[in-house]
Amino acid sequence: MEEMNNFLFAGCDTVELAKKYKTPLYVMSEDYIIERCAEIREDFLEKYPRTMAVYASKAFLTKEMARIIKREGLGMDVVSGGELYTAIQVDFPMDKIIFHGNNKTMEELELAIKNNVGRIVVDHIEEIDLIEAIAQKHDKKVNILFRISPGLDIQTHKYIQTGQVDSKFGIPLTETTIERAVTKALNMKNIELLGFHFHIGSQLLENDTHIKAIRIMTNLMKDVKDKYGFITKELNTGGGYGIHYVEGERRKSLSYFTDSIMEEVERSCQEYGLERPLIIIEPGRWIVGEAGITLYTIGAIKEIPGIRTYVSVDGGMPDNPRPSLYQAKYEAVVANKVDEEPTEVVTIAGKCCESGDILIWDLKVPQVERGDILAVLSTGAYNYSMSSNYNRIPRPAVVMLKDGKDRLIVKRETYEDLLRNDL
Repeated sequence: MEEMNNFLFAGCDTVELAKKYKTPLYVMSEDYIIERCAEIREDFLEKYPRTMAVYASKAFLTKEMARIIKREGLGMDVVSGGELYTAIQVDFPMDKIIFHGNNKTMEELELAIKNNVGRIVVDHIEEIDLIEAIAQKHDKKVNILFRISPGLDIQTHKYIQTGQVDSKFGIPLTETTIERAVTKALNMKNIELLGFHFHIGSQLLENDTHIKAIRIMTNLMKDVKDKYGFITKELNTGGGYGIHYVEGERRKSLSYFTDSIMEEVERSCQEYGLERPLIIIEPGRWIVGEAGITLYTIGAIKEIPGIRTYVSVDGGMPDNPRPSLYQAKYEAVVANKVDEEPTEVVTIAGKCCESGDILIWDLKVPQVERGDILAVLSTGAYNYSMSSNYNRIPRPAVVMLKDGKDRLIVKRETYEDLLRNDL
């Protein structure tokens, strides 16, 4: 039977999905997303009192994704007015929203404060004045956390490090800077300082850097208590938990990270005589990364004898800029030949007018031909959300799978969509 030779994802035949919806096509598994959310509830929220989990929506956000997170009872972290507006449009509980960003505009802060977001994470000291002014105008009390740069260098690509000393994110961990920030916040009438936030980077496969950061942050909590009598009510430990992209990487269980975080928080708080605050985590990629694949149709095949064979697909950099941005690596299968033995090594090239538009170098595949369907794995995070219209290529559709059934959640863009705002 021909369909037995096709790649199944979340119980669905990917070749049939490609026929039905055309390619390129983003395919997401709701079943997988729900499994990860259940793991968060069981191994973190229900296991430890005074905890909160929010989905880092920059990884993948559509109205339907926001509805799923809402149904699963998690909060959401947003980093722009557009992400916040998406949440507002599906009546997401605003008290469960955390608003991040290193340069929030006045319009974005206005939208957040008018809609009563649960917390704003302050990234620089001047932002306190902006929040206070808007909060006064609307007669609101705004909860804030300070994003602290804990000064840790970590083993990941430099473009996804965020907690080092030289970072565009957060308030540097120097005595005078922290002193100014805390003093200023405590003197504001319309601001309630709840605590601190840190995020050290993305695609982390070990927990040691989180533990180091916790030690630094609990030391800060002790300092501000001693100097100002300020009791830290909340500590947001960020996310960054890694997933499987290629051989040698493996998604760890949530508890691998959260158990060590909670143990270190409890130990350090006890040592410093502090009450343990509410602990927040912000997984994004960990929830959706492996929940997604992207389907392409193979077109031109160009063999350069003795050097390389380029196999081109009908997408590339516009639907997945990560390989071009920071050399991200992926695995893939030829969906209609999944049971066939790999016999050759090829390079998967995108269709953009860019030499850097290469999706995968040196992929082992069976003999391929024009019209074959390629499934690139683990594309649920930072693919759709980072997509563009470079070369005036319309963005792909997004399909959600649940219980072996497919449904369209984002329509494929048309050429008319590309021109919609042109004058």
